[in-house]
Amino acid sequence: MTKWEYVTVPVLVHATKQILDNWGADGWELVQVVPGMNPENLVAYMKRPIPSAEQGS
Repeated sequence: MTKWEYVTVPVLVHATKQILDNWGADGWELVQVVPGMNPENLVAYMKRPIPSAEQGS
């Protein structure tokens, strides 16, 4: 069974693509984007599988 790790990432609206590309290059998959504390910010929820060696299986 796949186990996942998650992270929340602040995203500036004027740099959305660059920020998401950087996280994607590290293996993170975008799950959802929600509004942040002000109109200039978003919050991205990301996930990626935990490598098998770390899962203990």
